[in-house]
Amino acid sequence: KLYFEPLTFEDVMNIYENEQPLGVIVQMGGQTPLNLAVPLQQAGVPILGTSSESIDIAEDRKRCAALLNQLGIRQPESGTATSIEEALEVARRIGFPVMIRPSYVLGGRAMMVAYNQDELVPCTYAAFNASPGHPVLIDRYLDRAIEVDVDVVCDGTEVYIGGVQQHVEQAGVHSGDSACCTPPHSLDPELIRQIEADCRRMALALNVKGLMNVQLAVKGRDVYVLEINPRASRTVPYLSKATGVPLAKWAARIAVGQTLKQIMAGHQTVKPTWMAVKEVVLPFNRFLPFVRFLGADIVLSPEMKSTGEVMGLDSCFELAYWKAQIAAGQMLPDHGAVFLSARDADKDWIVEVGAELARLGFELIATGGTARALEAHGLAPHVIGKLSDPQGETVLDRMHAGRVQMIVNTPSGPVSRVDEIRIRSEAILRSIPIVTTESGARATVACIRYMRTHDWDVHALQDYFPVNET
Repeated sequence: KLYFEPLTFEDVMNIYENEQPLGVIVQMGGQTPLNLAVPLQQAGVPILGTSSESIDIAEDRKRCAALLNQLGIRQPESGTATSIEEALEVARRIGFPVMIRPSYVLGGRAMMVAYNQDELVPCTYAAFNASPGHPVLIDRYLDRAIEVDVDVVCDGTEVYIGGVQQHVEQAGVHSGDSACCTPPHSLDPELIRQIEADCRRMALALNVKGLMNVQLAVKGRDVYVLEINPRASRTVPYLSKATGVPLAKWAARIAVGQTLKQIMAGHQTVKPTWMAVKEVVLPFNRFLPFVRFLGADIVLSPEMKSTGEVMGLDSCFELAYWKAQIAAGQMLPDHGAVFLSARDADKDWIVEVGAELARLGFELIATGGTARALEAHGLAPHVIGKLSDPQGETVLDRMHAGRVQMIVNTPSGPVSRVDEIRIRSEAILRSIPIVTTESGARATVACIRYMRTHDWDVHALQDYFPVNET
């Protein structure tokens, strides 16, 4: 039976009392049902799969940190604060930049990165307002780290690695808003083996019975655990499609007593020789009045903005990424003009991206500061005026005339300027591809370069792996 009811304790208890089931599985519906595990168990409802005690260890910051220390697995330095003064003290202790996260919120609401004390104070106020009465969590932000998602299925004795997924956007962008690739397209195989081994140890230490998701960051040769979720993540359907393994069904069978050995005896698995890229679908073209007139911004951040996802599958990362962009409604150009605009901290890599675009024959457009950085490295951008400058041509003029084919624009700070928001919202209105992160820009340019000399075609999922039970 299917019930359309809110995920509250009272409604779940009403259904439980009406149906009298064997028990309840809480790990398939995200964070909300996971938070119901302890109240339901206290009300006498059997929790199938991972126990409420194991869930609490993973969810409680201090208990989880103690477990990781016991296992010898790295995690970023962190602390909690109940006041601005405490937040400043934690940030000074662990060092800037820091990630600020309110407790008990969904979708990364009010999560922000602060690079200095001036940014920390308003970010912390916003976090307190998002979750009144609860402490704010402060982690050391691993700048320019590669984020990784891992989904595993465990029966308490054995662990199956559903997939290791390398994010395209750097750590700090919400995992639900980042494109990702499985298998990882640029990680060292030795690091991948270490990540898989660490995830096995965590699943067994938590006595997971079903699904578990781990979010990690790779900084150089070091791997850090950012978060452990003893539940299905949003990437489970994507991974199941990409590998042909019905992860949710396996987890449900484990929850009612089957073992991985029993389940896998009737299933033929294949080690992927292809790449699967998940790309997010963003809703900005549906809510453009909010973007243009109410100050909402489209920049990817720790706060989740996407409302869906698509997938591209092919023999290499570039082809799979190209397909994923098309599926998400973003056609990457193979010629034309690219507008480049970056804050000072991003000037080094924007020059490298600009140089590659120039080699591919694109015209570079930039305003004063970015143009000077490009010119200092031998590039010749077409210089245009800022929106605040009434004299001369602006990027909005060029977009109105159809003379901008792509935009690479990074935010100037945690709160974007009004002219940045106008540029990005105009790009959405005119379906101009826009990239707001370094890693996204590099992946996009690599994809455009590769597609200059390669073609692509379409295959059914069944062409990639054997047809198993549905």
